[in-house]
Amino acid sequence: SERAGYGLRSGLLPKTVYMKGERDLPMNMQTSEREQNDRATAEAALKALRDWAAKATPTEVAELDPAISRLLPEADDFANYPALRRAYPEDFEVSEGYKDSLPDLQNGPESLIKGAKRQIQHVGISNFRLPIRFKTRDNGDLTLETSVTGTVSLEAEKKGINMSRIMRSFYKHAERSFSFDVIAAALRDYQSDLDSFDARIQMRFSFPVKRPSLRSGLEGYQYYDIALELVEQGGKMTEIMHLDYVYSSTCPCSLELSEHARRTRHQLATPHSQRSVARVSVEVKNQPDTLWFEDLIDLCRSAVPTETQVMVKREDEQAFAELNAANPIFVEDAARLFAEALEADGRIGDFRVIASHQESLHSHDAVSMLTEGETFAAHSLDPKLFSTLFHVG
Repeated sequence: SERAGYGLRSGLLPKTVYMKGERDLPMNMQTSEREQNDRATAEAALKALRDWAAKATPTEVAELDPAISRLLPEADDFANYPALRRAYPEDFEVSEGYKDSLPDLQNGPESLIKGAKRQIQHVGISNFRLPIRFKTRDNGDLTLETSVTGTVSLEAEKKGINMSRIMRSFYKHAERSFSFDVIAAALRDYQSDLDSFDARIQMRFSFPVKRPSLRSGLEGYQYYDIALELVEQGGKMTEIMHLDYVYSSTCPCSLELSEHARRTRHQLATPHSQRSVARVSVEVKNQPDTLWFEDLIDLCRSAVPTETQVMVKREDEQAFAELNAANPIFVEDAARLFAEALEADGRIGDFRVIASHQESLHSHDAVSMLTEGETFAAHSLDPKLFSTLFHVG
């Protein structure tokens, strides 16, 4: 129509240009043929480029466009960069200017955050090790290999933290004899360096105590897995001590059944007993009287005296059998006996007892957990919590 013709002449409607024979083809065939023509043109151009580059020098290729080298079969012959040294530059010194030029992605803008922009409760490093000197109850010092975990909270609008600052802050105090006061100083240092609200330090080590045998007079070192934990959350500082106490548990039911067989049928029978572990965690109250590692060990031993032995002769083995018979306990008994001892000590606030009796009768373990106070209250448990309560020789 005349209106349609006006639209074409004035440019209001796009004018369709057809290739030879294209007007009579369906739309999808027209598109396919154009793509084939475009690819053929590109292949011809690439061939021409490679033919030229085969006769050109690397300098000529770089002058035209360094990116061309990536399209060539012999790309290694056409480097985009100057020749790189392969020897380690031992004489290179880092200047302040060079240091300032280094990328620092973790301190980048909020736009670099991946995923949900949410606060992270704990982020940091785990299991960095160093020798730490600890005070003992007899006013001595012990230097022990210690595994340290240090974490801080991370606000939702921050990309990340520089984790090396945690180690650097901790190393400033590494030569001191450690106590909760020293741990608190290290925590405040890296909390300040990383500009975080909440922070946590946990230090794990194996603490040796010389223990006498039951009757032979021999002595040997018993090693106790201990962890010190300091948590600052919402401006409140909480001091926590964890101890794994390893003992033998004799089943009271099995003991009575064995005695029944002996009494009624003159049948020799032995009750089943097994190596057992209690993980005792206590909140250390701010008291003038220090709660030493040895004090917590003694509390556990007074509650459940059947601690596994180090040096054993025949008279000690017999004594241990008698000691177990005098103190048979179910896993429920163990949790309550430990709790009774902890409640009676004024230096201890909240606490948690997790007991695992690794049954010799059953193919499964008997477990229990008892908590006091809000510090250790939890609705959910780590699925592998009880599987960590294994102590091998």
